[in-house]
Formats: sequence, C-alpha cells, structure tokens
Amino acid sequence: MIWKPNVTVAAVIEQDGKFLLVEEQTRFGILMNQPAGHLEPGESLKEAAARETLEESAYHFEPEYLVGIYQWRGNDTTYLRFAFGGRILSHEAGRRLDEGIIRTLWLSRDEILEKKERLRSPMVSQCVEDYLSGCRFPLELITHYRKELN
Repeated sequence: MIWKPNVTVAAVIEQDGKFLLVEEQTRFGILMNQPAGHLEPGESLKEAAARETLEESAYHFEPEYLVGIYQWRGNDTTYLRFAFGGRILSHEAGRRLDEGIIRTLWLSRDEILEKKERLRSPMVSQCVEDYLSGCRFPLELITHYRKELN
C-alpha cells in the first residue's frame, strides 16, 4: 500500500479585522473553514487557492504570499495544507457555491476562537494566528513545473 497525504490549499483573507470563513456541511456536522480544498491535477497551488476560494465563497482571490504550510492528521487522514494570503479582486453576488457550502462568514479572531469547537480543523485558527503574527513568505518559495507539450 502506498501512503500519501491529501494536499490542500486555503485562503486566509482579512478585511477590516474580520476573516473570511465558509460554513459547510460535513460528515461531522456543520463546521467552519477558510475557503479551502484539494489540489487538482495539472494546477499550481496558487491556482488551486484561487479556484477553491471562488467556488466556495464567490470571491475572486489573488494569492500574494504564503502564510504557512501545515501538516495535520485527522480522522485517519493526513493533510498537507498550503495557506495563502492575498487580496480579493471582486465578488460574484448570487454565484452558486460548491455543494455542501452553506454560507460565507466574516469573523474576527476572537469570534473564531469562541467557535473553536466548530472549526473543521485546528489549522483554521492556526492560520489566523500565523497571519496576525506577520507570517508572509514569498510565492517564489514554491516552484511549479508545467509539463511541456511537444
């Protein structure tokens, strides 16, 4: 058997002291997370973060830096999360959100911590803490090779 972690991306987006979260239906009930999801074949981590943010929140997001890389084992699955910070370019009001996403929320750090039991993983609050502590790594830290077409 070959073991491999699930590679995920997340967007840590702050405006006016509040962070963008999504409320989603999971097999463990309704939980909160940053806009996040799995890396898909052929896309870069940066592209995945922008796509997942749009699909889950209807916000067009431009990743500008890496907040951190996180490894977490939950429910017999290991996740390797790349969390990006950046800016919102626009919002598609009325856009249908991904299946399972109930709504978007803008919450302060304190509001997020008050709801700690409803967070999808401990990575959610850790990403916020790292963002607030000033963690900003250049996107050049990640190299993405595209397959050459002949």
